[in-house]
Amino acid sequence: MRLAALLCITVLVSASSALAQDNPFTPAAKSTLALVKGNVVKAAEQMPETDYAFKPTPDVRSFGQLIGHVANANYMICSTATGAANPSAGDIEKTKTSKADLTKAVAESFAFCEAQFDALTPAKAAEVVDVFGMKMPRLNALQFNTSHDFEHYGNIVTYMRLKGMVPPSSQRGM
Repeated sequence: MRLAALLCITVLVSASSALAQDNPFTPAAKSTLALVKGNVVKAAEQMPETDYAFKPTPDVRSFGQLIGHVANANYMICSTATGAANPSAGDIEKTKTSKADLTKAVAESFAFCEAQFDALTPAKAAEVVDVFGMKMPRLNALQFNTSHDFEHYGNIVTYMRLKGMVPPSSQRGM
């Protein structure tokens, strides 16, 4: 009798573990965020402090402001996507100027977004939220943020190329 009960419990625990892993979408989406995170954080680390004020033209953000903008957006979009409180107290783009502060801020903002992916259950991932007037499931809102990060990584690449630097995504295999 005990063996049968133990066997039933083992089957139930295994089944519930399998159900928790039945959602391949959230881990896959999180891995895409990890890709852009690696490139953005490495670029922020690679750019010399003196070039954080660099603007390709006067009417665009400086490199430092661009890194701050990515951090701000990560906090805003990821908190909106999951309903979590936004832990960022201020406007990073406008208040942080040093390489050390901005590199730390953008890395922390990515860590916050990764935690939001981790907090999603399959049911919560499917709940619809409003992001900039667009209705979408929470998981898609997090993916929208990742798309925004890639968009601005493209800007970062341009800034780096204009400074004669090889961006992180082009350094693989070197």
